[in-house]
Amino acid sequence: MSTMSKDVEQVLRQLFKRLNPLMLWHWRLGMGPYINFWPEGIGRFVVLVHTGRKSGRTYRTPVNYAEIAGDVYVTAGFGKIADWYRNVIANPRIEVWLPDGRWQADVEDVTGSDQHTAVMREVLKGSGFAAYLSGLNPKAMSDAELNTATAAYRLLRIRRVAPCAGPGGPGDLVWLWPALVAVAWVAGLAWPRRRRTSA
Repeated sequence: MSTMSKDVEQVLRQLFKRLNPLMLWHWRLGMGPYINFWPEGIGRFVVLVHTGRKSGRTYRTPVNYAEIAGDVYVTAGFGKIADWYRNVIANPRIEVWLPDGRWQADVEDVTGSDQHTAVMREVLKGSGFAAYLSGLNPKAMSDAELNTATAAYRLLRIRRVAPCAGPGGPGDLVWLWPALVAVAWVAGLAWPRRRRTSA
């Protein structure tokens, strides 16, 4: 990120690595579409399911996005060094979890395209607090300032190919909700008994 020191960049990378599992859990618990209720604050999220270029393993990465004319756009804020970016460039057929469903999709790097600056601005608006933590204000920056500050970023277009089905998609852990409610109910029943015992 060209607008900050390497130390700050490293701190942000660690912060996002810690937040990403939380975002993924929201999707797996069936709450993914509801995360997007406050794009300007929390951000707007999708999950990219991609294949490791070396390991061949499946990875799930939450990222911010904007949807424009039916296509989904995301940005790799840490540029070409981001593992997920290198994976989707090596294997551009991915799966994407969107509020309107789960899709097979193709990824294309469109950095430097005609609409690059306008699209980048919309993606950053959908990044919520993450953009501001990175030193960016997509609402106030001029085109020139935005382009300079995001010179190392990569802009990617995701085009839906076909709906996906089967196990392992969003909501695959929704069965945990009844279990959590049952545990809370049992704990609630036991709580007055413990209080009486301790008294």
